[in-house]
Amino acid sequence: MTSAYTATLNKLVDEFGKLPGIGPKTAERLAFHILKADTPSALALADAIRDVKTKIRRCRVCCNLSEGDLCQVCSDTRRDRSLICVVEQPKDVISLEKTGACKWLYHVLGGHIAPLEGVDASDLTIDKLVERLRSGAVQEIIMATNPNLEGDGTSLYLSSVLKPLGVKITRLARGLPTGSTIEYASGRILTDAILGRQSLE
Repeated sequence: MTSAYTATLNKLVDEFGKLPGIGPKTAERLAFHILKADTPSALALADAIRDVKTKIRRCRVCCNLSEGDLCQVCSDTRRDRSLICVVEQPKDVISLEKTGACKWLYHVLGGHIAPLEGVDASDLTIDKLVERLRSGAVQEIIMATNPNLEGDGTSLYLSSVLKPLGVKITRLARGLPTGSTIEYASGRILTDAILGRQSLE
């Protein structure tokens, strides 16, 4: 970093540069944008960042993002509580909800099984999902892991764990291209996949 910048500005550029997809030039532009912005606007950004780290937690039931004990989906009494859609990340819940086709509950695994990355089944929220099924209220589990090697492997492992509990297990239809992620799928593709989900048997 050039010595023409102050230490404080250097620090801001460095922090922006740590964000994914942000190169040195973009980091500089963002830092100077903050510098030129009026104080309330700049501090509003700082407040939003702090709030995200201090207020957001995991829903005690489904492990989705929440600012309270329960997330908005689990708190919604209009949801069909006999259906649980299993996803890898909270971002997947957002993508599926945008379709307007989902009336079920969710369970967020917190990732996928990936031995080469040091992630195994015990690192995911599978035990909590099994606890939910033991209540007897759930009739169908909808697998919505990403249609790639890790997502399919996670789905197969989950199926082997959950089938003895006597629930129906389906997966989203392959309107989702193999190797893609739910986060980047269009609303139309996701809607078709939701409505055309298939049995894993």
